[in-house]
Amino acid sequence: METQECPGKCQYRCSQTQYKKPCLFFCNKCCNKCLCVPPGFYGNKQICPCYNNWKTKRGGPKCP
Repeated sequence: METQECPGKCQYRCSQTQYKKPCLFFCNKCCNKCLCVPPGFYGNKQICPCYNNWKTKRGGPKCP
């Protein structure tokens, strides 16, 4: 996957959430770093280990 694919993949990933702006912001940030967006609207993060393992300072998931 390449970085120019991130916006489209994240648009789909975040399409079901009520928190679109933060979802898109963090999804694109994670995608640009990891070059991977898990399939579906949520879950499936084990497919993208980098995306799944990037945590916030408090230890929560960074990527939606």
